[in-house]
Amino acid sequence: MMNEYERGRRTPAGQSHGKNGTRSSKARSSSSSYRTGNSPHRSGSFSERGSGGARRSSHPQNRSARGRNNSRYKRKNPYGYGGLPGGLWPVLVGLVVVVAAVSLVFGMKGRNSVTEPETTMEETTVPPTELKKEVKVDGINITGMSIDAARGAILKQYPWAMKVTYGGEVYEVANLMEHQIDQLLSQIYSGGEPKESYTLDTKGLEEVISVQAAAIAQKWNKAAKNGSISAFDQAANKFTFSGGEKGLEVDEEKLAADIQKALDKKQFDAVIEASVKEIEPEFNEAAAREKYTTISTFTTNTTANSKRNTNVKLASQAINGTVLMPGEEFSFNEVVGERTEEKGYQAAAAYNNGEVVQEIGGGVCQVSTTLYNAVLRAGLKTTVRRSHTYEPSYVTPGQDATVSYGGPDYKFVNNSTTAIGIRASYGDQVCTVSIYGIPILEEGVKYALRSKKIKDTDLPAPTYEEDPTLLPDVEKVKSQGSQGSYWETRLEISKDGEIISNEVDHNTTYKGHAPVILRNTSGVVISPEETTAPESTVVPSEGAADGLVSTASPGTEGNAGTESRPAESRTSESRPAETTRGQAPAEPQTTAPSGNNVNPGGPGFVSPGSGGAGQAPADSQAPLPAGPGSQDAPVVVPNPLS
Repeated sequence: MMNEYERGRRTPAGQSHGKNGTRSSKARSSSSSYRTGNSPHRSGSFSERGSGGARRSSHPQNRSARGRNNSRYKRKNPYGYGGLPGGLWPVLVGLVVVVAAVSLVFGMKGRNSVTEPETTMEETTVPPTELKKEVKVDGINITGMSIDAARGAILKQYPWAMKVTYGGEVYEVANLMEHQIDQLLSQIYSGGEPKESYTLDTKGLEEVISVQAAAIAQKWNKAAKNGSISAFDQAANKFTFSGGEKGLEVDEEKLAADIQKALDKKQFDAVIEASVKEIEPEFNEAAAREKYTTISTFTTNTTANSKRNTNVKLASQAINGTVLMPGEEFSFNEVVGERTEEKGYQAAAAYNNGEVVQEIGGGVCQVSTTLYNAVLRAGLKTTVRRSHTYEPSYVTPGQDATVSYGGPDYKFVNNSTTAIGIRASYGDQVCTVSIYGIPILEEGVKYALRSKKIKDTDLPAPTYEEDPTLLPDVEKVKSQGSQGSYWETRLEISKDGEIISNEVDHNTTYKGHAPVILRNTSGVVISPEETTAPESTVVPSEGAADGLVSTASPGTEGNAGTESRPAESRTSESRPAETTRGQAPAEPQTTAPSGNNVNPGGPGFVSPGSGGAGQAPADSQAPLPAGPGSQDAPVVVPNPLS
């Protein structure tokens, strides 16, 4: 016969009935506790928590035991510890051990996740390597294919071989659909559900088609060539002409439309004939003969020195008849070449490192200077020009162009649209250079250079030469020397005689000549009869010529690299004078009161015998006239050391 406790165990789960068969409030409480997971087991003793948090047994016997426990009265529970039968206790202990082990493992993982953060892998959608669904591109079945296999199948169906032809020549058009195919396959294999049918899109290619059309046009486009001079006949001493040539122009707009039309039809192997039209020249050979004329001329005077004049003549002949096509650059050193004795060049006075020396080809700078002025007046563009170290005598300072083979060069470019020719000649101590072509400047417009001396620079420190005929403590001035100068050169542009522009073109600094003083520091005096008369010293007209090594003193920049550009980019700096021996500079220059050293004879005109800086005529090989520093009129000055 079951007792009340056993009957409670046999009731449906979560229910406890009293003696009268009704469900008590305590039983409902136990049932609620079980459903919420507060009961640690499903034993016959369902408990509920009181207000103190202690469990109260729903069985009278358990309540009695609880009372005894509270009163420190202990009695052995017949059902085992916690109300469990003795046989279930090992099972409970095992469960507790398993739960503890699992908790320990997960706890360690939790700690490791804090001390050693796990590497976060970004989730990406991996496109399928093969299509499971049946998909077609323009009827091409790519089901079951990888993306590479699908690309190959499409390219096999639509091979790219588009070409453009003209006059038997072929231009292979770049594959314009390759990118479109890759975009379409990326869409199909993106990982989403593909459609069953796709079509290659040939739209949106206008920009790349235009680029291709321009590249094709560049292959066959050719500018029309006007009639012009083409060469120079040395025997006849005149330029020869050639007829005009027609140009070619590809119709890029039509070509782009033809390419797009072939793409739309998916004719990727189409052969397109380019539409090319001929362009007539502006004028033919007969018209060119009428248009060509001498557009500028410049002249400078030479000296009576035959050797120097020979060099001027040879350099003039070297550049005479030169023809420059549009955009071509002229180099004086390249055209004239090295000045050698084998070519007939002779030794003439020049400055080398500040000293007067005899250089093979000395004097050719006058030809480059004359050419520079003719080029500027023609409206052509000078690209490389350098001023001399000392003031020139054959042209207004600031308007010179020095040259030296292997050193300074003079260059200009033909910035016109037609060929130009150079005419150069020498005769009767006159050097002339002309530019022959079709006028570059607007009718009535003229270019000219105007130079003005801004200031004189300090006289260089004197140099000393030994003269054993002088008594000790006696000094004699051999040459007075001269000051250097600073010049401003402007490009004057006029139209119909009215000046419309007068901007600074460049500035130039020229070195002065150091005074030369004779003295005797040997302590031995020799009579003049026992000495050999010194050779005459010649002062060349330019500060640099062929064979120039460097006129700059150590540690100074010198007057290098001046070009026909705004002054601020190429202003020459003053340099300290070099102490030289055997140098005989000219007398100081007398500055005209007008303040503008422009010759009255016009640009480039030099009056006979003028010296520019007041010095002796160039390469005259003549001794300096009597005066200060000459043997006839010695000037004795106190010894500065006494």
